Amino acid sequence: MTSDVGARKRALRAEIKARRRATPNHEQEHATAALTENLINLAQQLGVRSISAYLSTASEPNVRPFLNWAEERGIRLLFPIVREDGLLDWAVGDGRTEKEGLFGVPEPVGEVLNPMAIGEVDLILVPAACIDQRGMRMGWGRGYFDKTLGSMQKRPPVYAVVFDAEFVDEVPTEVHDQPVDGVVTPSGIVTF
Repeated sequence: MTSDVGARKRALRAEIKARRRATPNHEQEHATAALTENLINLAQQLGVRSISAYLSTASEPNVRPFLNWAEERGIRLLFPIVREDGLLDWAVGDGRTEKEGLFGVPEPVGEVLNPMAIGEVDLILVPAACIDQRGMRMGWGRGYFDKTLGSMQKRPPVYAVVFDAEFVDEVPTEVHDQPVDGVVTPSGIVTF
């Protein structure tokens, strides 16, 4: 990583974290309701039977009501298990039963599957700090999803989930950064 790109990424991540912390509860609740509706629409449009998602933290766009909707309809949910070697294992979960994983990230309680399990889903939802108009995703700096997506020979549609203000004109990128196929925000769904 060049020092200039790295510095720009760190500054942007810090700005996004601060903005997320300052968002009032009523705005977060409104965003959650709109985001849930858009995620349901995307899942129905794609006719998904299996989704790879993540267990959102308090500072992330809240995907948990959508996960509850999916689980109630029998949609298989896979969640990432962060490994120290930089890869992700996967586990089938219900979106509610969880424990604290590496780096304090919530992870499901369930049978752990190998990194290849993600190739069997119909849709991949990934967290992000921000997404740009070209579909380039900037994550939180550890590269787990970039490694996973970059290693897949054939992958289902990948959509990042962000707040409206995090869908920006351009993000700083490096060679290893992976684009996504679309973005879901409280305002809508954009497919690249």
